Formats: sequence, C-alpha cells, structure tokens
Amino acid sequence: MNKLMRAKRTRAKIHGTAKRPRLSVFVSNRHIVAQLIDDDKGATIVYATTVGSNLTGAMKEKAAAVGTEIAKKAKAAKIKQVVFDRGAKLYAGRLSALADAARKEGLEF
Repeated sequence: MNKLMRAKRTRAKIHGTAKRPRLSVFVSNRHIVAQLIDDDKGATIVYATTVGSNLTGAMKEKAAAVGTEIAKKAKAAKIKQVVFDRGAKLYAGRLSALADAARKEGLEF
C-alpha cells in the first residue's frame, strides 16, 4: 500500500507530452523496464527491458544497458527531452545507473 501511495504522489507532479514524454522506470528483483509514455494520448512511444534479453552481470550493469538502449530508441524517435518518473523507488543504485547511462547517450532530464 505504501509503495502505491509513493508512486501516485510522484506521478501527480509530472506529466508527459508528445514533445517531452515521461520516462517511467520499473525495477523488480530480476528485471528492469523503462518506457517513454505520452500521457496526453495514453500511449507508450518506445520501451526497453531486460526481460527476454541475454544480459548478464549485476543489476546496476543491466540498468545501465537499459538506459543506453532507451536513449538510443528515443533518439531514433527524435526525442531529446524527457520527464523522469522514478515511481515508488528512491533515486539511488539501479535507478541512478539507468539515468546516468541515458544522459551519456544524450537524453536530457
């Protein structure tokens, strides 16, 4: 219940548009999913995930790989700026590794 409340509190303050979509990140114990969402249309523009991939190593390394992949896909979709949505997670560890990798590839947030 507390996790859901924290996520709602975070998402109440941010809104993604077609020009500046929301970069939503979900981190589980085994996988990481990142997606760019246009909240006006309610549609996912691009996404990247570790589900079904051959990535090995620590979760921070997997998070960095997902961050790099989502930034490349965003660049291909002509998106440079995003609004970062951390959900219920604190901005540390895996989340910061994903964000740093996305910034290195050229995403601005």
